[in-house]
Amino acid sequence: MSTRFKCVDWLSGASIYEVNIRQYTPEGTLQAFEKHLPRIRKMGIDILWFMPLTPISTKGRKGTLGSYYACSSYMDINPEFGSLEDFKHLVDQAHSLGFKVIIDWVANHTGLDHNWTQHPDWYLRDNDGNFLETHGWDDVIDLNYQNPDMQTAMIHAMKYWIGMFDIDGFRCDMAHLVPLSFWQKARTDCEQLKHLLFLGECDEDAYSSVFDITYAWRWMHDTEKLRDNAGIWAGTGQVKATLEHYRSLPEGSNKLLFTANHDENSWNGTEFEKYGTLAPVLAAFIFLYPAVPLIYSGQEIPSHKRLKFFDKVQLDWPTPPKRPELESFYQTLISLHRLPAFATASHLQWLNDGPSGQETDAGLAYLLTSSQKPAHTEPKDKAGTIALVLFNFSAENSQVFNLNGQLPAAIFQGSFIHLDQRMQPETGHNLSNDHSWVLPPASFAVYYNEAGLQFW
Repeated sequence: MSTRFKCVDWLSGASIYEVNIRQYTPEGTLQAFEKHLPRIRKMGIDILWFMPLTPISTKGRKGTLGSYYACSSYMDINPEFGSLEDFKHLVDQAHSLGFKVIIDWVANHTGLDHNWTQHPDWYLRDNDGNFLETHGWDDVIDLNYQNPDMQTAMIHAMKYWIGMFDIDGFRCDMAHLVPLSFWQKARTDCEQLKHLLFLGECDEDAYSSVFDITYAWRWMHDTEKLRDNAGIWAGTGQVKATLEHYRSLPEGSNKLLFTANHDENSWNGTEFEKYGTLAPVLAAFIFLYPAVPLIYSGQEIPSHKRLKFFDKVQLDWPTPPKRPELESFYQTLISLHRLPAFATASHLQWLNDGPSGQETDAGLAYLLTSSQKPAHTEPKDKAGTIALVLFNFSAENSQVFNLNGQLPAAIFQGSFIHLDQRMQPETGHNLSNDHSWVLPPASFAVYYNEAGLQFW
């Protein structure tokens, strides 16, 4: 398996922010959200992913407002959010601030009264001719990818949003339920208009041949098992094994890491419900590991709300000039993520982190250098090219990290910056003389060769 499409250059070092227009402001509109653009950009976000903006079917609608993912048209804006003109203005404003904009694209199914239902053969049907839904979602019906006319119409609709609004890519919902051959054709045709970013909601390795980024679902589920239901430590072994598998994928197969998104928040709980005191540690991990990090709407508040999927529940933003409590926390992590050492193509060396140089089940320690070369061959004169990262995933016990003999001494000359969960950098650390650390429960530390953090 090899990646076929060249990734956009602007993905390197980038962070993604998922926008839930309905719940973001009291108005729940595109115009109201637009006022938040400068703040989000100052936080350091590069890419805005908008959840589906298309109209929602009325037939079979759930709740009062319905599911964003049960659309009635692929080429219009949900009037709940505003107008096509509002979205065009928002995209233009976002671009002027340096953002890239991608939109959610739901290609597997439509709502029950989508305007395509006038073409019954564009849908899967049972022996009696009734529309089918094969995954238990009773407010949508599945499209028929054996029909070439439907495929042509789908690609036409995707190209409409590129040509009309100058979007920069797509986040493709339930991408693995749609044939890979369709995505190959869709991307080929869409890229005739513009070089795009394709993010796929799937964790199937084969789909990395089309999508620049795919979900790290397996990693997320592994992190949920750091403790079993009885509260007994389950260890980090499977987490590390999954990350190793991701590293074995062909170059350009980027993974999306997150502690929350619209599905997880609504159906399985906030990151605080799921991870407890480990939530900020895992939030740090997604930025300090060579992958693509995602922040969901309101995580910087921090929000402890489950945002309803079919009804209105707005986020509780602080009144200016008060800033969201975790905004500077994420700003620092986003800035760190831009350093060369954290690039997705960096070289990663796992370190045995136990007191006798053995692996433990509570910690992860690794060394990153800014190319595929081993650490001892890396040039040492470029700031931000080397990072040592330590995590203690135990919520109760301190973790001793003894890395004696594992750190290439030649690259650890001079001053390093130390950063932990306080997010206050401390300079002057000489790692060539310091190979042992004790981290308190639910904590992390990162050391990197000196480079000023660049805030936006």
